[in-house]
Amino acid sequence: MSWAVEEWKEGLSPRVLQKIHELESQVDKLKKERQQRQFQLESLEAALQKQKQKVANEKNEAATLKRENQSLMELCDSLEKAKQKISHDLQVKESQVNIQSGQLNSSKKDIERLEQELKR
Repeated sequence: MSWAVEEWKEGLSPRVLQKIHELESQVDKLKKERQQRQFQLESLEAALQKQKQKVANEKNEAATLKRENQSLMELCDSLEKAKQKISHDLQVKESQVNIQSGQLNSSKKDIERLEQELKR
């Protein structure tokens, strides 16, 4: 088949044949260059898609961490309120214990006084 492709060149001057050869070489070179650039383009597009996926994953992770952080902050607030309530309850109970301790001491003194009176 290549002989049919070359048949049209028969009878052309050597100068024209040289120019045709140069043009064919240039076409081959440009085809190879185009293939290389196409491969580069495909590689860059693949890398871009990979980066887009990575960015999407990072955004999802950031959103998850933000929700988790919010949840932890709410939990901390809840624990702080519980701590304050328990602290207040403890103060109330300590106050009640002090009052009852005072009443007990007063009752003991009354009992001692009454015992002294009975002994007399």
